[in-house]
Parts: sequence; C-alpha cells; structure tokens
Amino acid sequence: MIQNHKSLVVWKESVTFAADIYRLSSTLPVEERYGLSVQMRNAAISIASNIAEGAARGSSKEFVRFLNIAAGSASELDTQMEILLRIGIIDNSKVKEMKNGLDSISRMIQGLIRSIR
Repeated sequence: MIQNHKSLVVWKESVTFAADIYRLSSTLPVEERYGLSVQMRNAAISIASNIAEGAARGSSKEFVRFLNIAAGSASELDTQMEILLRIGIIDNSKVKEMKNGLDSISRMIQGLIRSIR
C-alpha cells in the first residue's frame, strides 16, 4: 500500500490543478463568487484530498473507494467547466485548456484504480 500520497504523480497534478482552479475561479464575475466559483473550488480540492486520504488508508479496497470518490469530484468539476463554456462568462480557450488537464487527471485516477485492482 502507498504510504505517502505525496509520491503519487496524480496527487501532485491534482494539487497543481486545484491551485489553477482557484486562479481561474477568481476571474469569474462577482455574482458567481458564491455560485460556480465555490462549487469548482470544492470539487477541485476534493480530488486531491480524496487521493491523499485513500492513500493513507490501510487497504487497497479503501484506497480504491477514495479514488472513486476523487473520480466523481473530477466529473463534477468537468460539468461545472462545461457550464462555464456554455454561458460564456470566461475565455473559452482557458476553460478548454483546464478541461484537458482535468481529463488527464481523470485518466490517471482510472489507471491507478486498475493497477490496484
């Protein structure tokens, strides 16, 4: 079992991604400060946090459970970014770039799940 989540590339990428989401969400209009902005930040934090918590658990089964939760948070964030694209309140190229990063993290999570099983 992984003892240190900080050794996982997917954790490192998800922490960087969460910081990027913070920067992106800070550019949203003021009226979204307690709407999409908060939802996006929470989902991004949840990805990294669940990877870390799962890695700290004592069993592969528990780790996979938390990785599945992280994958769910990634899907939630993907939906929120899709909403940003559709309502057009932020630069579409930036959102698409972020979605590509999120897709990469999602693939890493699924790969880790497969390798543990």
